[in-house]
Amino acid sequence: MRRRCRESRGQATVEFALLLPVAVVALLVVAQIGLVVRTRVMVTHAAREGVRIAAVGGSDAEVTAAVVDAGSLDPAQLTVAVTRDATVVRVLLVYVMRTDISVVGALLNDPEMSSVAAMYREQ
Repeated sequence: MRRRCRESRGQATVEFALLLPVAVVALLVVAQIGLVVRTRVMVTHAAREGVRIAAVGGSDAEVTAAVVDAGSLDPAQLTVAVTRDATVVRVLLVYVMRTDISVVGALLNDPEMSSVAAMYREQ
């Protein structure tokens, strides 16, 4: 019995050392997914804010400023397109998110997110 205990000493430490990198990578993947979902929500919110400005007669520059302010998005990664019809205004946002979490970011491509919001023009 004592011999068996002596042979299994350190087994838990070795198992912990082998599983720790897997657990850390799994946590980093969950964190990156959370950031992607957060950014997706921010892109949708920013498109809605931009279309509100455009619906009341704001210029393209005002729409772009509202989009950047509302979404806390990097303007260098953001494309804003405003289309005006006789009755409807549409704002299309395309945002390329940088995946910058250490291990996971190197494995994934930067996701491209887009959102379209439409609203009737106010006159």
